[in-house]
Amino acid sequence: MSFASQTLSGTKSEQYAQLLEQARGLMQGETDRIANAANLSALLFNALPDCNWAGFYFFDGTELVVGPFQGLPACVRIKLDKGVCGAAASTRQTQRVHDVEAFPGHIACDAASRSELVVPLVKDGALIGVLDIDSPRVGRFDEDDQRGIEAIAAAWVQALQ
Repeated sequence: MSFASQTLSGTKSEQYAQLLEQARGLMQGETDRIANAANLSALLFNALPDCNWAGFYFFDGTELVVGPFQGLPACVRIKLDKGVCGAAASTRQTQRVHDVEAFPGHIACDAASRSELVVPLVKDGALIGVLDIDSPRVGRFDEDDQRGIEAIAAAWVQALQ
């Protein structure tokens, strides 16, 4: 299947609806978590303005381990009691951080990152990992971003078998 990135248009929520449609198209008929995570990382990294990292961390039963991503090299392992990703994984609640420098225990994998949005990935009550988006701009993520990324994360979880 070939895929051409489409320009997003309209309001931010309309753009996320278009992005969700593109994500579902990329994952249609594919159940492999690595393949879908790789394609979604590339889609989000290239479609979202002011983002310097987009990717997945998978839970190995003890800690989060880096999965497919786009951006600079990342921390390989994150304990559940560390950083924004660990907070999202341990609480199973989305973490939308206005300024990562004000977040207790923030892990600076990329020193340029200033705000972060991390969505936990949970299927049938089991933690699978997190979807992490970073920006070099303080306050980059708002409620529309959170809802949009949560919907895309839910579509990824839905594609799992």
